[in-house]
Amino acid sequence: MSSQIIPVEPFDYVVFGGTGDLAERKLLPALFHRQLAGQLTEPTRIIGASRTAMTHEEYRRFTLDALHEHLKAEELEESEVAKFLDRVHYVSVDAKSDQGWEDLKKLLDQGKDIVRAFYLAVSPSIFGDIADKIRDHKLITKSTRIVVEKPIGRDLASAQILNDTIGKVFKEEQIFRIDHYLGKETVQNLMALRFANALYEPLWNSAHIDHVQITVAESVGLEGRVTYYDKAGALRDMVQNHILQLLCLVAMEAPSSLDAEAVRDEKLKVLRSLKPITPANVEKQTVRGQYRAGASAGGAVNGYQEELGSVSDTETFVAIKAEINNWRWAGVPFYLRTGKRLATRMSEIVIAFKPIPHSIFGDAAGRIEANKLVIRLQPDEGVKQWLMIKDPGPGGMRLRHVSLDMSFAQAFDVRNPDAYERLLMDVIRSNQTLFMRRDEVEAAWNWCDPILKSWEEIGQKAQGYTSGTWGPSQAIALIERDGRTWHEID
Repeated sequence: MSSQIIPVEPFDYVVFGGTGDLAERKLLPALFHRQLAGQLTEPTRIIGASRTAMTHEEYRRFTLDALHEHLKAEELEESEVAKFLDRVHYVSVDAKSDQGWEDLKKLLDQGKDIVRAFYLAVSPSIFGDIADKIRDHKLITKSTRIVVEKPIGRDLASAQILNDTIGKVFKEEQIFRIDHYLGKETVQNLMALRFANALYEPLWNSAHIDHVQITVAESVGLEGRVTYYDKAGALRDMVQNHILQLLCLVAMEAPSSLDAEAVRDEKLKVLRSLKPITPANVEKQTVRGQYRAGASAGGAVNGYQEELGSVSDTETFVAIKAEINNWRWAGVPFYLRTGKRLATRMSEIVIAFKPIPHSIFGDAAGRIEANKLVIRLQPDEGVKQWLMIKDPGPGGMRLRHVSLDMSFAQAFDVRNPDAYERLLMDVIRSNQTLFMRRDEVEAAWNWCDPILKSWEEIGQKAQGYTSGTWGPSQAIALIERDGRTWHEID
């Protein structure tokens, strides 16, 4: 089975932070893969921009090194690499002065009638400076878009300021707030599972679903993000954006269509329906954790504070029992957890259905497990439906809990594209469906802010957990006091 590749119109992608980690690891390889797939049309160009002094040829060597580092050797067909490098240009610009901006303007004027996208792979502290320079140097055309990476603020007030700053220069329909989790094939497949099948949607409510679990686990530590991460923590870094977006896709009502505004309207309703967490219930509803020394990837690793080089109470793990106050989900808890230096790298959504009301099989048949739908986002993207069946063979009725598996790698004879590939092309197509609207971002902060303030008000400390485990014991208690358990990794 093969997928249909639809070429996009020619474009200029200007990547601010073009010499940075995100450009090297994700953006340049993603754009090259889109060329391999036949999606780029002429005269498309990729323009790196940063303060670093560099020529076009030097940046092409940087790009070539990035492709060799992050792609498989068999993907680097010589003629395709040469063609891609011909697309690559570079301009040295300074966000806080006029240095280099006229050079960028001259280069862009060569393609002034094509789509123009500015990707801000830089610190949010200079988003406003870059937006102002783009306006002041008259680089905005009728087909211009701007892409901004998280974090969109560190609380509601700063998010509003950041949105206001960018909004003074660009219209809302030109602003693409990117969350790469929404570009994952399995995340998009969640909508197909719900709304393209008669099987699930009639059961997708509090009458049939016992609870939902969303886990985003990382096995790595700080990885060079010391300055950012210690000021952010797990709630700001992962829950406010990635995890709440996944929760919205699980919990939202069916939109009237796949139109971007229809989808985002329904996600917004979910965010606004989240039950507030306050100082009165924050200790019961949330757990903060911080990894200590332990073992990971077969070797000993330091604790967070050793990696940081100073004392800190920043959380590297958070677990939350969230509730949605609406008719569909009243009484159904959503257990959210994320953390660094956990047992393995894994992201999944578990829809746990209610148990059958009565067993006709007797004790000899064995325990009857409730059905679960497990949607694995990474690694090994796929879907598992857990069911009870009879164990084959004579000797009476013995029941077994088994899964019906659908692995994307096995089911589809195509390469599974990286999330950035889809999102980068959606920007060119001006398709906002998988990007966050301003009111979504602010509604998410409106729920997260009281949690942060409650932690501070009551002095809720980060509980230590050993690296290579599944977090602090309090996270287990969070779910087990409700008579439930975290889904075992399978």
